[in-house]
Amino acid sequence: MFQLPILGQGKNGDAMKEKINQVAEMIAASKRMVVFTGAGISTESGIPDFRGPDGLWTKVDPEDFTIDRFLHSAETRKKVWYLFVEGGSLLDAMPNRAHLAIAELEKMNKLSSIITQNIDNLHQKAGNSPAKVHELHGNMQWLVCLNCDERYPVDDMRRKYPSPDYFPVCEKCSGILKPGVVFFGEMLPPSALRMAERESEKCDLLMVIGSSLVVYPAAYMPLYARQSGAKIVIINMGQTGQDDIADIFINAPAGDAMSGIIDRLRSIV
Repeated sequence: MFQLPILGQGKNGDAMKEKINQVAEMIAASKRMVVFTGAGISTESGIPDFRGPDGLWTKVDPEDFTIDRFLHSAETRKKVWYLFVEGGSLLDAMPNRAHLAIAELEKMNKLSSIITQNIDNLHQKAGNSPAKVHELHGNMQWLVCLNCDERYPVDDMRRKYPSPDYFPVCEKCSGILKPGVVFFGEMLPPSALRMAERESEKCDLLMVIGSSLVVYPAAYMPLYARQSGAKIVIINMGQTGQDDIADIFINAPAGDAMSGIIDRLRSIV
C-alpha cells in the first residue's frame, strides 16, 4: 500500500501536493504513457549516480570503460571484473519505491513502456515486463562473448570465478567476454534505440524520472515526445537540461513523488 509522503508544510507543501494531483490526473487521462528513467531513480536503492559527488566516475577511471581500452588491455578487463566481484551494488541492489510505483502503473494498465538509461535491471526486478523495458545502455546482468555471442549470467560467473584478478573468458570458444552494457565509443543497441524513438513519438504523456537529460542520444526522447504533442512531466532532484519543455516539474526524490502519485491515482481510476 502506497502512502502519501510528507511533502512539507505551508505553501511549498501545498504546491507539491497540487503537482502530484495534477500528474495523477494526467496519467488517468493518458492512453499511451511512457516512463523515461535515469540514474536518479536508483539512488534510493543504494546505487550512486555516475556524475554526482560520490558517483562511479569519482572512483574509477572513465577511460577504463572505453571499448578500445577494454578490448586491448587485459589490465583494464581485470579492473572491470574487480568491480563485478567486489563492488556488487549494481548487481545486488533491490528496487525502491519509485521502481515499485512504475511496476504498479503497469498492473493498472497505465503504462505503454519504459525507456531507461540505467543498466541495473531494477525495473524487471520490480515486476515490469521485460518486453516493456527498452534499455538504451544495456544491462549489467549479462556477460556476452564478442566472438560467438554466447551469454552468461553475471551472478553465475561471479560464483565460478570469484577472484578479482582474472576476467573470465568464454567457456565455449575462449573469446573475450564483455559486460552487456554500452561502453564509451560504442553505438547504442539499434533495436532498443528504434523502439525508444517509436514509443516516444507515439506517446501522449512522457514522464521523466531521475534523469538530468544531458546525455544524448537518450535525452532526445522527451524532445521527440514533445514534438509529437505529448505532455511532459519531469521528476528530478535539481534542474535538468530540458526543464523548459516540462508541463510539470517536480523537484523531489523519485520515491516520494512516485509514491504520492500512485496513492492519488488509486483514488481516481
